[in-house]
Amino acid sequence: MPGDSFAAGTTYDLTITMQPSAPAQTCVVKNGAGTIGNADVTDVEIRCTTDTGRFLYVADGGAAGVSGYAIDAASGALTPMGGAPFAAGNGPAAIAVDLMTSFALVANQGDGTVSGYVVDPATGALTAMGGSPFAAGSSPGSVAVEPFRGYVYVTDGAAGNVSAYEVTSGGSTASLAPLSGSPFMAGTAPSALTVGLGGHGQEYLYVANAGSNDISIAAITNGTGALTATGGSPVATGAAPRALAIAPSGLFAYVADSGANTISGYAVDAATGALTPVPGSPFAAGTRPRAVAINLSSTLVLVANQGSDEVSAYAIDAATGALTPVPGSPFAAGSAPCAIAVEPGGKFAYVANAGSNTVSAFSIDAASGALTPVAGSPFATGSEPGAVAVGD
Repeated sequence: MPGDSFAAGTTYDLTITMQPSAPAQTCVVKNGAGTIGNADVTDVEIRCTTDTGRFLYVADGGAAGVSGYAIDAASGALTPMGGAPFAAGNGPAAIAVDLMTSFALVANQGDGTVSGYVVDPATGALTAMGGSPFAAGSSPGSVAVEPFRGYVYVTDGAAGNVSAYEVTSGGSTASLAPLSGSPFMAGTAPSALTVGLGGHGQEYLYVANAGSNDISIAAITNGTGALTATGGSPVATGAAPRALAIAPSGLFAYVADSGANTISGYAVDAATGALTPVPGSPFAAGTRPRAVAINLSSTLVLVANQGSDEVSAYAIDAATGALTPVPGSPFAAGSAPCAIAVEPGGKFAYVANAGSNTVSAFSIDAASGALTPVAGSPFATGSEPGAVAVGD
């Protein structure tokens, strides 16, 4: 309670016992456990995201732009956003939206840059950050955001490394600055990456390396964003891993092995960030699985199969992490689906179809996880859409 004090040496472990409901949000604690020293504890943080996606963004690889849409909260239908498409660099290949601080990043594979944007919270419109675009190696192919400090990580598939940045300020003055020590080494042809939160506030960066068929794991240094490889890294995957996702529960990770037509599943060690294959892994997928997404409740895995024009859906065993196909899976998508996102409320999923220049929209059955096309789907987008992200 306010005003209470505790003796030095007292241990603490802070958790969120009830999530906000008006509006519905999901909140997480960073640096919530430790031992009290001789000074006040000042590094505990709570971050919350609204559990409803309002905007959808699509990186149009053939059009050097980002298409933006408003999401109808009831139907999931898409309406083009005012001002869209927004200018990007050459060959935008990946997009990440930070739901907690309202900025978006796009990796431009064709010109070796990252475009940074501030998101208008009312309309979803994108405004370029100061200094954007930012240099990002020779072939930036994926981007991920660490939500607590605003660190940004970008893979360079040609150089085999990860560039790291920090968002230097907020609002209209936001910009990116390279972190000390950047770039950091990864495996061969890194193709995807994501951030996972471990125990005691420690975060880890996971990098899927398509050329060396493994996952690099690095601890993120609090305060600097620097990366340090963990013991046991890298971890073997199937052939040509092209995408990976960590369940919001933090318990499991899933990798799309595009060269093996499988999904590799792993249990995540909260203390060390280490990955251990779950029972039954790898699991059969469609042809050339290229993208993977997990709903906020960590009960459903969706996989876009680029070679078979479909989406595979799996239920997650809460105890083991094993995957079981949901009734009706796989579900037909457009031509060459290569990216997928689930809006935070878990009601809708969106798939970028690179071969048909469309976005397929699906409603998700809350009980079974089955997918049903929403009215009006698929929706037209720009040329060669290769990445998709939801903003709130």
